[in-house]
Amino acid sequence: MSSLRFSFRLFTWLARFVSPSIEVVGTARARAAMKKNTGGFDFLFGAPAVLADLRDEELGDVLVRRYTPVGATPGTIVYFHGGGWVVGDLDSHDRPLRHLCAQTGHEVISVDYRLAPEHPFPAAIDDALAVTRAVAARTRVVVAGDSAGGHLAAVVARHLSTDPALAGQLLVYPVTTCATESASYERFASGYFLTRATMRFYKDAFLPPGIDRRHPDASPLEAPPSRATDAYVLLASHDVLHDEGVAYAKKLEAEGATVTLDEVPGVTHGFFNLQGLPVSRAAMARAATWVKARLG
Repeated sequence: MSSLRFSFRLFTWLARFVSPSIEVVGTARARAAMKKNTGGFDFLFGAPAVLADLRDEELGDVLVRRYTPVGATPGTIVYFHGGGWVVGDLDSHDRPLRHLCAQTGHEVISVDYRLAPEHPFPAAIDDALAVTRAVAARTRVVVAGDSAGGHLAAVVARHLSTDPALAGQLLVYPVTTCATESASYERFASGYFLTRATMRFYKDAFLPPGIDRRHPDASPLEAPPSRATDAYVLLASHDVLHDEGVAYAKKLEAEGATVTLDEVPGVTHGFFNLQGLPVSRAAMARAATWVKARLG
């Protein structure tokens, strides 16, 4: 086992004590644990990047956080946080988004979309589309997100694929299907931070009985072929979502998009948030370079 992979396995083991599995403790306790345990620990999450401005406001009737870099250049990144459509908020992803903003030199808008199970499918998608359309009406946009937020970014990109304002999609270990489980669900079912059981809990919360899990907005991997938007797909090697991320990158390429597939070896789901670690900072730098090229 490589030292990097060992470090992430150790991180996974420690995380069990500060961020217990949601299917065991329930939604309320999992949300409280995420709120308590993110935003600190500079050695893990990285020191906050220096920005020109940061403010919370409403856009398209949805609460957002607007990050403005020093010397901002035109173009905006609209970001959807991860958390299985159930946990996470503007604070949970504040550190990586500060870094994304500072490194790209572009404004970042983080979307506080409605969460399941209180607001199941398609509430989060409706909020994501409302904000992105409002931003795209005034400037060029890259949609971005991690995990469930990567799913939202992929769905928004499909809806807005013909909008000339849409410049690209940055998908960080995205959920791309809620209808099937790929082989990586078996390979990394437990012991790698995000477990198969947790993903099943999230999908059940987001898509209660009666909703077709093969609907294109639930499973963009199952969507009929259409015009695709250029993409950067960043994946963790040891992640239940790995294989469906690869499959979605191939689908986008088959639909005519230019796709950069960046598979980071030895890391687990969630590594992108840990900007205190060299491997995560390097991945951020590569993604930021791609975003700058798309918006430039």
